[in-house]
Parts: sequence; C-alpha cells; structure tokens
Amino acid sequence: MRGAAVLVDTGPLVALFDPSDAHHATCTQELARLERERLVTSLAVVTEATCLLEFSSRAQRALLEFIAKGAVEIANFESAAIERASALMAKYEDLPMDFADATLVVLAETLGTATVFTLDRRDFSIYRLGRRKLTILPRVR
Repeated sequence: MRGAAVLVDTGPLVALFDPSDAHHATCTQELARLERERLVTSLAVVTEATCLLEFSSRAQRALLEFIAKGAVEIANFESAAIERASALMAKYEDLPMDFADATLVVLAETLGTATVFTLDRRDFSIYRLGRRKLTILPRVR
C-alpha cells in the first residue's frame, strides 16, 4: 500500500537515468527508500527531464518507460492549475521560479503534500505552502 504523495522534480529523474550524474547513487538509494510512496510529477517536469537527457536517446526512453510502467504518476493539469502556476511564477520571479517548479508547488497545494524529491534545495527551501516549508528529499546528512 502506498503512503502519502511525494512530488518528483526534474533533477532526480535525470540523475536516475544518467549513471554519470554526480547524484545518481543518492537518487537511486532514495527511490528505493520511497518504493511504497505514491510518486507524482507533472508533464512539465517530464518534458524538462527528457530535454536534459537529450544526450542519450536510451536514457530518454528508459525514463519514459519508467513512467509508463506507473513508477511515477503524471498529474492532470487543468486551466485553473496553469493559472495558479503562473501566479506562483510571478510571486517568485526574483528566483526566478520556472514552470516545472511551479507545477510541483501547485500539486503540493492540490494534493495536500509538502514532500518533494528534488536536488534543487535552494529554490524548494524558499517555496511555501501558505506559511509551511516543503520537506526536501533526499535529506542532507
């Protein structure tokens, strides 16, 4: 049985499918630890990850097969969610917040989760759900 939703950002998806990535081992270990969790992402994140894996069509296909097998759920995005993402991008324009990050914060609000699997500690430590901070995985040791 799966637990609470964990949002998955671009960085871990790239690291998982690029063995030369400095975070490959860490992300592989974290994914194993999260095997019972509901992993959720957005199509924007998947698009960004496939673009970053463009150096290897094999890595791109492996990522897409991983998602197609249901390892990570891709959440649906309606017009209202896109409007909310745009509002968040305006709020955090000083970072700036990109669309993929904004979709994950919208999903956090929608799904009522505050946990994100990301390598982008700088930005995700600034984003808020109301006044609440996000929990970032993998945890720093």
